[in-house]
Amino acid sequence: MQTDGKAVDGTLLADAGAQEPPPEEQKEGGKWQRPRISRKSLMKCCLVKWIIASAAPQGPDSSDSDLELATVRHQPEGLDQLQAQTKFTRKELQSLYRGFKNECPSGLVDEETFKMIYSQFFPQGDATTYAHFLFNAFDIDRSGSIRFEDFVIGLSVLLRGSVNEKLRWAFNLYDINKDGYITKEEMLAIMKSIYDMMGRYTTPSVKEDAPFEHVEKFFQKMDRNRDGVVTFDEFIETCQRDDNIMSSMQLFENVI
Repeated sequence: MQTDGKAVDGTLLADAGAQEPPPEEQKEGGKWQRPRISRKSLMKCCLVKWIIASAAPQGPDSSDSDLELATVRHQPEGLDQLQAQTKFTRKELQSLYRGFKNECPSGLVDEETFKMIYSQFFPQGDATTYAHFLFNAFDIDRSGSIRFEDFVIGLSVLLRGSVNEKLRWAFNLYDINKDGYITKEEMLAIMKSIYDMMGRYTTPSVKEDAPFEHVEKFFQKMDRNRDGVVTFDEFIETCQRDDNIMSSMQLFENVI
C-alpha cells in the first residue's frame, strides 16, 4: 500500500539480527548522526496531522498571548507552562490546541477517538489493538482519557525528544501492564498489533512470522540474566549499545 507516493515502513524497532548500518548511519566523531532512512513512512505523524487538519483558521482578532479557552470539562494549563514542558513553539502549541479543541470539545481524548484516527490513516489494516496500546501509553494516570497537556508532552518526546527519552517512552509502551518489566508476550503483542495495522502492506513485504522472529532476537540481546523478562536497565543498556536499534528510534514517528 502506498499513499502520496510513499511506501509504508512497518518497522518500530530495527531487526535485531540485521547487518551493521552503512557508514553514513554510524557514529561520527563520537556523536550519533541521524540515519538516512531509505524507506519512507506512510505518515510523518498521524496524531499531528489529525489535529492540524482540524485547526480553525485564525481570525484578525485572534490572540497570540495565550491559549484560547473554551467552555470545556477540562481546560489546559497556560501556554507558557506547556512551552516550558515541551519542545514545541508557542505558535505550534496554539495550532495543536485549536485542532484539539475542535476535535475534542470536552478537552479530553478517549480511546475510541484514537481508534478512529488510526483506522482513518490505515484503512486497509486493523489498527484497533495498536491504537489501544498507544492510548494506554499516553494515558499516564490511567483515567481512561487524555488531557491536552499529556497529549502534547507525549508528542514532544516522540517527535523531538532525545534518543534516551524515546527509549524510556518505548519501554513504557512495551510494558503493557506497567509492572516495570517487559515480557515476551508483551513485546509480541505490540509487534503483532503493528503488523496487523500496516505490516501486510509494507514495501518490501513483511513475513507473517516476522513479529515472533523479531521478539526472539530482541530477547536474546536484552534478557541478559535469562530470567524471562527485560528490565528498564537491560532495555536501555542494550539499545544504547546496539546501533541497529538506536537508528530505528528515528522511526518512532512513523507509527505515531
